[in-house]
Amino acid sequence: MKIVFLVISLFVTTLTFAQKDCEFTTNINDSIGSYKETVAVLMHEKVFGGKSTYIFFSLINNDETPLLKMQKIVKSDGFIGAQCLDNQSKIYLQLQNGKIVTLVNSDQESCGNLIRLEDQKLSTRILSANFLFLKGSFEDLKTSPISIIRIRFATETEDIVVKKELLSELTNQTSNPENYFIENINCVVN
Repeated sequence: MKIVFLVISLFVTTLTFAQKDCEFTTNINDSIGSYKETVAVLMHEKVFGGKSTYIFFSLINNDETPLLKMQKIVKSDGFIGAQCLDNQSKIYLQLQNGKIVTLVNSDQESCGNLIRLEDQKLSTRILSANFLFLKGSFEDLKTSPISIIRIRFATETEDIVVKKELLSELTNQTSNPENYFIENINCVVN
């Protein structure tokens, strides 16, 4: 009996410390509904040859509907081609347990915004979209780290190998992309 109690205690303690405190950039509850959005976390960064690419994830709970907000920012001193999302766009998350979780685009077609400042030779393209979780995908995300992110754009597919720890050249902060959902999914899903 003591062994069973010890095993249960260790299991509960492990689950308690796996979840971080939830930090929200937006947390609104009013007569119209509720909206919560977690702080954006850098999932991927690539800086090479005058071009920088950043992908951020944040989680949203919009009236009890959980969403993943993906934001891709590309900065370059040259031309930045558009990567568009349409109603067939998806994000595939390959987990370390071998399972694949699929998220579907909930927004209309978007190619992002191109911003070019006259006093700088740097162009920036920002693409933002919300993705819906398919039913039954939360349990795997709560327990298994991510190994690969595949983003299916309108005309191409991009694969990203997810790092265990990422030290950003942009913010000089460290994030843990492979454990993003383990640490944050409970902030928007009960």
